[in-house]
Order: sequence, then C-alpha cells, then structure tokens
Amino acid sequence: MNSVNLSSNLERCWDIIGVTGDRSCSQLPTYAHCRNCPVYSAAGRQLLERPTLENYRHEWTQLLAELRSVENSPNSSALLASETLKVVIFRLQREWLALPAQIFKEIASPSQIHTIPHRGNQTLRGLINIRGEMLLCVTLNHLLHIEAVNTTMQTVSAIAHSRMVVVEKPGNTWVFAVDELYGIHRLHRQELRDAPRNQTQAYAQGIFSWHGGTVTYLDDELLFTSLARKVQ
Repeated sequence: MNSVNLSSNLERCWDIIGVTGDRSCSQLPTYAHCRNCPVYSAAGRQLLERPTLENYRHEWTQLLAELRSVENSPNSSALLASETLKVVIFRLQREWLALPAQIFKEIASPSQIHTIPHRGNQTLRGLINIRGEMLLCVTLNHLLHIEAVNTTMQTVSAIAHSRMVVVEKPGNTWVFAVDELYGIHRLHRQELRDAPRNQTQAYAQGIFSWHGGTVTYLDDELLFTSLARKVQ
C-alpha cells in the first residue's frame, strides 16, 4: 500500500485508502484485505513494541501487591463468605431444593416422555422433546431418595404447576420434572449451614432458611456426575 507515516495516529492508510477508507489503494487487489499487507503488519508490531508509559510498571506492581495482600489477609475468608449466590428454588414432593441459576437453560410444560428400549432404570425415564431437540429425561426423586407422599403439600405460590426444567453444563444436558417452581432467589454464601446427615443431603452443599422452612442447596457438580453414571 502507499507509504504513510505510521507514527501519526491520523495517518493510518487502511482508514484512508484501504478497506475502511475509499479503497483506492493500488495494492488492495494484491492483498485482498489490509490485514494481509506488510504495512498493516508493521503498524501492529510498532504498536506492540512501543515503550511502556511512565509509571506503568510501578502502577501494576502496586496493584498486584495489593491483591496479593488481600488474598493473604486473615479477613479474606470473610470476604469470600459474603459472596452472593443466585439460585433457582424448586420442590420435589415435600422437599424444597435449589441449584445454581446459571445451569438452568429452559422451563417447559410437562410433555410426553418416550421410553428407551433396553435402557430402563429407576433414574432414567426416557427421551423428551424440548423445542425439537430430544433430551434425556431423568427423575431426581429416586437419585435423592425423596419418597412420594399422599398428603397435600402447602404451596408457596398461589397456583402451583408441575414443570419440566432443562439444566445444562458443558457436555451435559438433563431434563427433570419438578412439582413446583418458585424461581430465582439470592442469598449470601454465609447464610448456608451444614446439612443434616441423610440420604437426600448427601448431595447438599448446605441448607438455608426460606419462607419459614429450609431449602437444600444441591452440589451441581456431584449431581451431574451421578446422573451421567446412573444412566449408562
């Protein structure tokens, strides 16, 4: 491309006669795009190799030292404990449970579940169509050892409907039914208490108080790992 003074920010040939300019550069047919031109590459090298600004290293050294000081501080655990958790609360039978909100991909109405030949077990229910995609449908009741009850459960919302929820982590997507879905709730990590020892709480990271009762905050990593193992 035509030679320009690369030291001047106002004379960037790619913005004047190149692809983002009037495209009058005589070398444009040869290189097709400015990013393939030696002049453009030289400008990039000049930008990366420019001298650091005064006090640049000092400012970054000071900032990193402050961060390291916070990490090593006796109060660092208190700072982590104040982290806000965003969870989705739902009910299975009488149990109120929660999972991290970021793993929830979709909420759907109940629909037909198609059984998989020769793949029957108490955790895997079959395949379900979610927006044209066939996904594995499981039951958490069996995995978490939640027993069915015949008595009427007091609901939180005025109208409680069962729902199918889709949860997803990289490489794994599961669908399961819930008896009632409350929605998103925020809490501080310090609100979590140790869960009592029983079969359901084996998957718990902790419990927290909510609406006069308790909610079990499930370990999503352990849950996904167990589901993958159970449906094999």
